[in-house]
Amino acid sequence: MFDHNALTAEMENLRKFALHLTRNKADADDLVQSTFLRALEKSDYFEDGTSLRKWTSKIMFNLFVTDYRRKTKFETQYDPEPYIQAQAVSAPQESEAELHAVGDAMEKLSADHREILTMVCVKDMPYQEVADALGIPVGTVRSRLSRARESLSQMMNKGHENNAVAAHIIPTIPAHVGTAIRA
Repeated sequence: MFDHNALTAEMENLRKFALHLTRNKADADDLVQSTFLRALEKSDYFEDGTSLRKWTSKIMFNLFVTDYRRKTKFETQYDPEPYIQAQAVSAPQESEAELHAVGDAMEKLSADHREILTMVCVKDMPYQEVADALGIPVGTVRSRLSRARESLSQMMNKGHENNAVAAHIIPTIPAHVGTAIRA
């Protein structure tokens, strides 16, 4: 039979091994506690002259594997949470409303502003490519883009001073907005 102080001395090594197995501090602490409990329960099986570290490590590994097998077999099989999360779909109403509002505002912009916003914000083209495609200097692209964003922002906020839609849409219009605008 081993000395309880010797078991306590192995705690740090067991904690490191448990952290290596679980990759989670809370789970590692639980595994160490379970290992200590099992070692104390089965202390009469410990053979004198053998390594306490190896014996407790083997207990820990067996507990970990048993728990892992139980979780993979039962918890994932009968726990509906992963299936519910996989099936959950967010409500698209707010996104659709924002999409239509941006599309309507884009239609009211001048052709130059609409073209610049589409090329830079929707197609994610670099300023130099836009400048080359339009045959204008890069500085002109930047100033038109700034004016286009400002115009679009004003249209989006018109009548909705407290509306935060334009604040997070205008800097980078998502690709799905561009496809809806072009359609």
